[in-house]
Amino acid sequence: MNFDLSEEMLELQLTMRKIAQEKVAPRAREIDTLGEYPQDMFDLLKDSQMLGLCIPEDYGGSGAGILGLTIAIEEVAKYSSTVALMLLLTRLPTGPIMIAGSEDQKKKYLPPIANGTKRASFALSEPQAGSDVAGMRTRAVPDPKVQGGWVLSGTKCWISGVSQADWYTVFAKTGNPSSRDHSSITAFIVDRDFQGVSVPRVDKKMGVHGIDTGELRLEDVHVPPENVIGEVGGFRLAMLGLNSMRPVVAARGIGLAEGALMYAVEYVKAREAFNKTIAEFQGIQWEIAKMATEIEAARLLTYRAAWLADQGKFTKEWVPYLSMAKYYATEIAVKASSLAVQLLGAAGYMEDHPTELYYRDAKQLTIVEGSTQVQLGLIGKAVIGHDIWWD
Repeated sequence: MNFDLSEEMLELQLTMRKIAQEKVAPRAREIDTLGEYPQDMFDLLKDSQMLGLCIPEDYGGSGAGILGLTIAIEEVAKYSSTVALMLLLTRLPTGPIMIAGSEDQKKKYLPPIANGTKRASFALSEPQAGSDVAGMRTRAVPDPKVQGGWVLSGTKCWISGVSQADWYTVFAKTGNPSSRDHSSITAFIVDRDFQGVSVPRVDKKMGVHGIDTGELRLEDVHVPPENVIGEVGGFRLAMLGLNSMRPVVAARGIGLAEGALMYAVEYVKAREAFNKTIAEFQGIQWEIAKMATEIEAARLLTYRAAWLADQGKFTKEWVPYLSMAKYYATEIAVKASSLAVQLLGAAGYMEDHPTELYYRDAKQLTIVEGSTQVQLGLIGKAVIGHDIWWD
């Protein structure tokens, strides 16, 4: 059992750390305040060749896999959850294509993501179908004019990067719209310039400002047969795609937690009270120690999950281990950012310090791509069913 990163991964970690410290950190507060898409940060990732980390070399990426993307996101998330989300969006919409897409789809859609000439988003959720994915109402009916083609209609919501995307991975019901049968749901690639595609609104968010989250409206959108991902009725593809993303989301959590705790520690080492620094109080040291231990536990869960995902182990039997990483790391992000605010006291609540920014950004992580409660349900069922057992 080897817990050391390979030389390539260590080099990636150090490179990304330097970029995050020198380029991302100085922009983090401004990105949050202005709420404008930070094109300079996207260009930075593009010029640094970080947008193709998870994409195979055959399709223009670096082939660093889920683990490589996880390591990069952890470093960036120490300072900006928004920039970390940019990296995440190189894998979420492309995952289904890499898992089940045709060779033509891979050649057409993956290289532009890797080289930064195109961006994409993932459209699964709907107003009445968040965690309850089978409740979606977006329809796909056979195109009467094109053999094998489809016509999509419906509204998707809470889509990260919706305004910036050049294409979307969209899930729609190709079967009975009232059916909850997973075989009634299919994945499609929908180009932004297809007629009938629009972004009618963007959301006002508590945190993660700078990348739009909003609605995608599909009004009789004609999708050619070559844009069907995998098989018709391939809802399992949505779950496989999300399963493989668990460590990537978890990486945003551990990076944020590390960044918040590091900032708070430097503060309490300098802040004096009662004739000594706050860091000298044993009670403060205990809180820091407990949080550091929990962050390391989350890192180990996350790195293992990334390692599993890179081996293709994101099918049902591996889901509990992936869910553990996502659940624990994102909850630790909330806990660490809360502790950071508390350690700074009144100062931590003010915009003079990034602790309140960490605190706002952290909560989103426990909701997106399978909420904490969804992950706990999956883990709990696995234990009850002896999929996870220690005897």
